[in-house]
This record gives sequence, structure tokens and C-alpha cells, in this order.
Amino acid sequence: MKNIGVDVMETKETKEKKEKVPRQKMPEQDPKKRIQNFEEVPFGYTEETAIIEAKRCIQCKKPACIAGCPVDVKIPEFIKEIAEGNFIESAKVLKETNSLPAVCGRVCPQEDQCEKTCILGKKGEPVAIGRLERFAADYERKSGKVSVPAVAKSNGKKVAIAGAGPSGLTIAGDLAKLGYDVTIFEALHKSGGVLVYGIPEFRLPKAIVEAEVEGLRNLGVKIETNYVIGRTKTIDELFEEGFQAVFIGVGAGAPVFMNIPGENLIGIYSANEYLTRSNLMKAYRFPEYDTPIVRGKRVAVIGGGNVAMDSVRTALRLGAERAMIIYRRTEVEMPARKEEVHHAQEEGVEFLMLTAPVEYIGNKDGWVTGMKCLKMELGEPDASGRRSPKPIKGSEYVIDVDTVVVAVGTVANPIVPATTKGLEVNKWGYIVAKDESGLTSREGIYAGGDIVTGAATVILAMGAGRKAANAIHEYLSKK
Repeated sequence: MKNIGVDVMETKETKEKKEKVPRQKMPEQDPKKRIQNFEEVPFGYTEETAIIEAKRCIQCKKPACIAGCPVDVKIPEFIKEIAEGNFIESAKVLKETNSLPAVCGRVCPQEDQCEKTCILGKKGEPVAIGRLERFAADYERKSGKVSVPAVAKSNGKKVAIAGAGPSGLTIAGDLAKLGYDVTIFEALHKSGGVLVYGIPEFRLPKAIVEAEVEGLRNLGVKIETNYVIGRTKTIDELFEEGFQAVFIGVGAGAPVFMNIPGENLIGIYSANEYLTRSNLMKAYRFPEYDTPIVRGKRVAVIGGGNVAMDSVRTALRLGAERAMIIYRRTEVEMPARKEEVHHAQEEGVEFLMLTAPVEYIGNKDGWVTGMKCLKMELGEPDASGRRSPKPIKGSEYVIDVDTVVVAVGTVANPIVPATTKGLEVNKWGYIVAKDESGLTSREGIYAGGDIVTGAATVILAMGAGRKAANAIHEYLSKK
């Protein structure tokens, strides 16, 4: 009993010491400089800083952080390797369950997932799990010693994946490791889905995504781009060609507008088009890349999510003198990551809260010149748990604008459901999955990510891909 008491005492002392070590900050570009370029904002940890941060982890016997991770990353294990200076080994541990660690380390909302459940966070700041994940993945890539996870012997079974976004890439990696012949069919000319068309270079460099995709190719995954499932070929035609299961991970990228007067004026964009032009088609480097994009001086972005933050920060980098977020609630209710809001504020973005547009005003040439808005006040919580905004009568006023970006959400593209007989969708057009396996109303067809849930996070889409991979493996193993 005496020895057990000593062990407990030592554990408590160790925990107290680690709680006193502050969470290590990540150096970033100066806000005044970074709004003039599209280079990544955070620089990442140095080796020394990563080790200090990793040593904060108390290596819980029952790690709650893993339960908070949709792809079940072995968090204490990879962090322990960093703490001991085994950076390459740390990356190997990550890739056992996560096909896109460098991506997740940058764009996942760790504060609402793994870090939220970290024991250290109960009294102080949690371990910077996301920053350590980014460090390990980046270190491996830069070292040139990129490992390829073990791949099982080929079982001769073919699986098709519609969409090379987060869910599609994840399931492709998992099934390839299990010995399946996997082919991804991507509608755009680049793989990555929202990772390449939606998230800006300054938050997720495209070279990072390309490196992660190359890792999947090294596993044997085949990728066909410029291939629209439902147009180039239907899902039923893929079955006829010998594919034994299909996963639909096409996302929900169709834009949503607000249906208010003047919405057809020139200079009003969906966030989808605005960001796709800039990110995937490199419009920010025009005329080097022959994709024009409007460079407004007075830009209003409507919305309060991460897409709105990406849009307004892009506008700044394209030369906006006044970049505004128009949001009908307050900052407390904003769904965007706190880090993204903080970065936008640092960069000089104006936040016009409790404000809603009701009409666009244009000139004789059809260009938008103003936006009539109403002031709002918050009422009782709605179905989302956020307080509902209510207009204040007589509070109309006009904001001068020359560009408007509407970032109020997206909906499902109907092409795949419309060309796949017997595929059940709900009233919003999203594919109905029976359970976490992603199984649809059609045998052998699975779906996951935004096409099932509506717009959500990258990591949740990846989690759906992992679960569907397990379900398809079980289905085809029995078959």
C-alpha cells in the first residue's frame, strides 16, 4: 500500500508541474504584413517549442481527448513521441488512423473536440493537440522521410468513391490499407474538395493538400479528375463496370442566397464562387493565372461562419479598403472558430453585429453600390440554441458597398440523387443514411460528409469516411 501511495503522490506532483507550464504560443505573421499576401498566417512550432508543449501532456490512463476525436487519433501516443524527440515516429502514429494529419492540424476545431476534453483544460489551458499534430506532419514531410502505412494484400474487390473531399480521401486511405482496389472520381480538376476550393491559401496551403493526396496515391488509390458522377457516368454504370460498393462524398457546395431585392446586381457573389475563383483557380495571382476576380474596395460579407471569415479575409488581401462582416446576431452566437474571428479582428475587419441586409441598391450600369440594412435585437433561443434575431422597426440605414459576398450556407447538389434510382433523400435534398455506417436506401451504396449532414466541419466528414470504410469492409467481407 505504501508504494501505491507514493505513485499517486508522484502522479499528482507531475500533473501540478505540467499545469504550471503555459500553453506554447505559435508565432504568426504580423497582421499588417499578412493582409498584403496569401502566405500561411501561423508559422508552426519549432522543435524545441513542440517538445515543451508535448511534455505538458500528462499521459492519462483513460484519455478523454481520444473520445473527442472523430477519427480516433492515438493522441497520447503521438504526443509522447514528440516529447521524446521522435518526430518521425509521431507522424507514423498519426497516420495509423488519420490520412490527412497536416490538414487536420490546421483546420480542425480542436477547441470543440479533442482539446475540449483534455484534463489539463479543466483548470488551465489544454494541450495544443492540433498544433502538435501539424508539427509532426510537417516535420515528416519536410524531412523527406515520408512513411507509407502498411497495406494488406489485394483482395481483388473494387470500390468507387464519388468526390475527393475530406470524407472521400479518408475512406479511400482506410480501404486501400485493407487491400481494396479504390478509385476516386472527382468533378473538379484538383483533388481535395473544400480543402482546395473553399479554404484559402493563408489558412491551408494547397501544397499541403497535394502532399496528403500524394500519400494516398502511394497507398495505391487511383484518382480520376474532371469526372462528374451522374454526368460522365452514373453510379449504376459504375456497378456495371465491376465496382462492388460505392461511397458518395460529394459535399454540399450549391450556393444559397437570401432572395432579397437587387440580388442580381453585378458585384454580388456567393461565397462558393468567390472562394473557388480565388483558391482553386488562383485568381489572387491574376494575370499569372488567367482567372479574373473583382477587387472591391468596400466589401461586405454576409454571415458569421468560417466561410464568411475566409471570404472577408480574402477580400482584404485582394485590396479592400473596408472589409465588413454583416451578421444578424452577436459575436457570442457566431459559429466561426474563435481563432478565425481573432485573426480577422487583428487584420482590421469590421464586425457589424445585429445587422441584416434587406435590399441591394445599384447604379444605372447594374453594379451594386449600396446595401440597405435593418438593426436587429435578440429574442428567445431557436432550434439551434441560439437566440433568434428580430428586426427593429424604423432602423433602416444604407452601407456603401461595391462588392457583396453571401456566406449564409450551402445546399446539396441534386445531380447524384437525380441520376441514382432508389436513392432516398430528405426534404432538403440531402442523402439519407440509415446510421453511422453511412448505408443508404440502396444496397452497396454508402454516403457521408456534408451530402448527408449538411455543411459541417472537415473532421466530421473525415469521421464519416472512417465509419463508412469499416461498414463497407464488413459488407464486402461477408459478400
